[in-house]
Amino acid sequence: MGGFRTLLSGAVEEDEGMIPLLVATRNIHKTEEIASILGEGYQVSDLTTLPGAPDVEETGSTFLENAGLKAVAISSVTGSLVLADDSGLEVDALEGRPGVYSARYAGLEAKDSDNNMKLLSELEGVGENRRTARFRCVMVLAEAGEILEDFSGSVEGRILEKPRGHAGFGYDPLFVPGGERKSFAELGPDIKNGLSHRARAMEEVSAWLRHRNGGIPGVSLDKA
Repeated sequence: MGGFRTLLSGAVEEDEGMIPLLVATRNIHKTEEIASILGEGYQVSDLTTLPGAPDVEETGSTFLENAGLKAVAISSVTGSLVLADDSGLEVDALEGRPGVYSARYAGLEAKDSDNNMKLLSELEGVGENRRTARFRCVMVLAEAGEILEDFSGSVEGRILEKPRGHAGFGYDPLFVPGGERKSFAELGPDIKNGLSHRARAMEEVSAWLRHRNGGIPGVSLDKA
């Protein structure tokens, strides 16, 4: 274990004066969003820099369980401060689906477009007033195999009848947040990062990290 930990920890050279934060994902879009929300003071990396990192099976039945599994497993082998999340889309007309299966709704190898098409097919014939949904995100911070804290955020909205916009990822082209007329994919990252479920969870993460590290800069968002 010692050699494996040394290999993983040495994969990213730490910048002096920056707080290293390893995000337990290989989704570069998610990493970029988290880094943008956190702002200055953090050196954010992810599992794409650690080819030897284990794949953690998401066997939990809730977002919190899955985020905890990833945070504990990755921090155990790296010794790093690790942030893991599990997030997804909950559609009321589908009794909360796709939920924890959002990323693989159309199958284990499904692309975003496949998941979107399956969702639209299941909502065919459902009227606009019944297409209410929310994005939910749960995040867990862990270090050296121990959970430090968990955080959550959500954003209410509705599902469109067809995709709109080219920015974002996942279900962003189908989701219009409350109070907006454009989808997340049309609004773009700057606006989305102030509205999204991940932004709201990251507000809590950033506040916790600032407190822990004596005022390191982070996001400052108004509570919704």
